[in-house]
Amino acid sequence: MKRALLSVLVLASAAALAQGGPAKKPAGGKSGAPATSAPAKSDAPDVARMPFTPDSIRQVVAYNQGRIQECYEDHMAEKDKKVEGRLATTFTIDANGLVKGAKVVKKGSTLKDPNLHDCVVAVLSSMTFPKPPDGVDHPIEYPFNLKAIE
Repeated sequence: MKRALLSVLVLASAAALAQGGPAKKPAGGKSGAPATSAPAKSDAPDVARMPFTPDSIRQVVAYNQGRIQECYEDHMAEKDKKVEGRLATTFTIDANGLVKGAKVVKKGSTLKDPNLHDCVVAVLSSMTFPKPPDGVDHPIEYPFNLKAIE
């Protein structure tokens, strides 16, 4: 089950992220702080009622995609040239649906800014997913393709 979940997530992540569409950065964002704003509560997935499936994991990540985009905008779009790239991330969903051990995998990432990595890890660590019915930890690999919004 773990390997099937992981494979589906990696293969389907690009489509899920495209459907989620990144939100625009709000005016007056601070470049040094992690993005902490969340989309409107009415749109939030009800993780308590969702099954633990690859689709529900994609839904939670897509819901938080705007916060990941804010990290990118705050830390990378300020640079002289427009840098686009990939962030390979890993995290573990624990038995309570909480994230632990979130990190950016440098080997699979083309965006190398440590402040961007810290911001993305903070967003990932704040996410809540449906509880796995088997009560065990589930490692997840999730790539993000990021670019400036014009």
